[in-house]
Amino acid sequence: MNVQAPDTGPVFDLRAYLLGSWSVDRTMLDRATGSGGNFTGVLRFSGVGGTAGEMDRPGDDGALRFHEEGTISWTSVNGKPFTAPASREYLLRPSDSPDVLDMYFPDGRPFHRMGFSEHSSHDRHWCDPDTYRVSYTMTGPDEFSYSWDVTGPAKDHLIETTLRRLGPPPAGHRQLGFSA
Repeated sequence: MNVQAPDTGPVFDLRAYLLGSWSVDRTMLDRATGSGGNFTGVLRFSGVGGTAGEMDRPGDDGALRFHEEGTISWTSVNGKPFTAPASREYLLRPSDSPDVLDMYFPDGRPFHRMGFSEHSSHDRHWCDPDTYRVSYTMTGPDEFSYSWDVTGPAKDHLIETTLRRLGPPPAGHRQLGFSA
């Protein structure tokens, strides 16, 4: 099922939807070699400003911190397994619409746009010499997924991720106009 964020009706607040902790289940496939792996962990979207008691609120400018950590497991072409801790961080900043956030690398370089509506659920990022295409899908009020199709002379990868909310949704979440 593909439950898109509404393009009409009540304004969809992507920041409010994302706030909190999410379980992460990711599969990764190197289509060129047939090798693959997975990642399991937790992703936390939190405010970037305020005191410790305010970390579940957006920072003064509405930005959110994206912090993911967990374990990656990969089986190489020769069958040798690799397992290690893994983490990554990004910064999500408000865009010209509350249903879209712009994602940035920690050093401030732009990465891509994130959203669930028809006009914002697909984007691309050029990482010389390869192209990364992302597609976001809302599968329910407490679950969403995204996939990266990475192609070019250096890479041919498919990366699929499903996120499920951990714990109760933030206050006001149910008023966002979802019906699963």
